[in-house]
Amino acid sequence: MANKVEVKDLLDAGVHFGHLTRRWNPNMAPYVYMERNGIHIINLYKTAAKMHEAGEALKKIAASGRKILFVATKKQAKEIVTDLAVKANMPYITERWPGGMLTNFVTIRKAVKKMATIDRMKKDGTFNTLSKKERLQVDRLRAKLEKNLGSIVDMSRLPAALFVVDIMREHIAIKEAQKLNIPIFAMVDTNSDPREVEYVIPSNDDASKSIQKVVSFMSESIVEGLSERKSSKDAKEGEEKEEKTSKTPRAKKAKEEVAVPAAAPEAKVAKEEVKEEVAAATPEAKESKEEVEVPSTSPEDKKAMEEAKKEVKLESKKETEETASETEEKE
Repeated sequence: MANKVEVKDLLDAGVHFGHLTRRWNPNMAPYVYMERNGIHIINLYKTAAKMHEAGEALKKIAASGRKILFVATKKQAKEIVTDLAVKANMPYITERWPGGMLTNFVTIRKAVKKMATIDRMKKDGTFNTLSKKERLQVDRLRAKLEKNLGSIVDMSRLPAALFVVDIMREHIAIKEAQKLNIPIFAMVDTNSDPREVEYVIPSNDDASKSIQKVVSFMSESIVEGLSERKSSKDAKEGEEKEEKTSKTPRAKKAKEEVAVPAAAPEAKVAKEEVKEEVAAATPEAKESKEEVEVPSTSPEDKKAMEEAKKEVKLESKKETEETASETEEKE
């Protein structure tokens, strides 16, 4: 939540001063603390509580991405509301309230679009083709539209809420918002009827210091809501990007590469040696090995081998003959 509201700060800003007792609205009795010198004093504890409540509600609206229209046509509130509404990036009305601003929003949008068409005319050169009198009329119309509606150029649809300073002065805006069921946040003084407003902030709506204090708190709440929306949006986009990148083929490939570590050169060499040993152990490999080991015999070697065989045969024949003759002699 935005900075806490201190009762002492509200007291210093003069938020507690109400109107003369003879001009009060009896419906404001729950928010009146006491009467002094014919003036009602507003209960600042209730003001602080209501400011917190309104701030929380405005923060939620801003976080949802909807617009809050600031309305303050009082002389002492104009500049303050303009500055703070611009800071919160919200539309505002500080000149005369254009009748049908909410109930006849389509017509108001047409008037806003007219400003855009005049700007386009100036860019493409058609504005220079007009006569001097026509150019002067168009310029005057553009200035008038800018003054009354320039602050709501970005408001493409009805606002989600209204923030009003002095509901007695802005009674037309209040009636239009009530017709369209748009919630109203307002600074309500002792001479006003709080029943017309959903979020009542009992406070002095005439002093510039008081207006500054209340409106700045509301503006801070809106800015906080917008920053929350932005951070959540960024986080969501980051998650979506991660999901998309994880689905791409490149990412898959990278994932696989990470999952399966690349084999080191030493491991590769060891793997090849094991393969060779396995291959050597097969019968086919053994045969081929034996064939390789048997030396090739030359023709001379063959001849010598044959002669040796013959000699062996002759010797064996002689031995058999000798044994046979010996047996005959014995008989």
